[in-house]
Amino acid sequence: MSRNYARAGAYHTTVPVYICPNCKNRSVDVDGFEGFSGSDALQCRRCGFGFIFQLLEDYYPAPSTGFIVCDRDARVLAAGRGVFELTGFQEGDLMGRDVAEVLTLSDPEPIAVVREWGVRKLGLALELSTRAAIRKPVTVDFFPAYDDDGGLLVALTPRTTSETLETG
Repeated sequence: MSRNYARAGAYHTTVPVYICPNCKNRSVDVDGFEGFSGSDALQCRRCGFGFIFQLLEDYYPAPSTGFIVCDRDARVLAAGRGVFELTGFQEGDLMGRDVAEVLTLSDPEPIAVVREWGVRKLGLALELSTRAAIRKPVTVDFFPAYDDDGGLLVALTPRTTSETLETG
């Protein structure tokens, strides 16, 4: 007699998975409601951040990862914890600016692919420029928004010197 055991912690594929760009809290929308307020706008249950981002599957960021939320034109709407520590830019310095331009990403092309095709681009070894104009190696993950507003979530994770030597 065979038994079909479900993987521990796995959810049915139609249950939305969300991540907060500010506190990195991952959540599953099991009750059809996200956030503190009674509004339809989704927000983080843990910290109340005004944006939570829906993912196709769960994502586990590194502790040093910083998230940037962009609109459909790749302009910065919000920056989560870790972005200042990585880039030296305060959220106000980034707001409304094109994310690839303000960070002078070494390859902005993946942003166009994510926006046009609605696909994720994960684990890209790129460089960015900090506010002090220092080139810094990072691993970048790009996620398209799946709501009507469109948009983009950018996850920036610093790479160590040994990771840089291995990939570059």
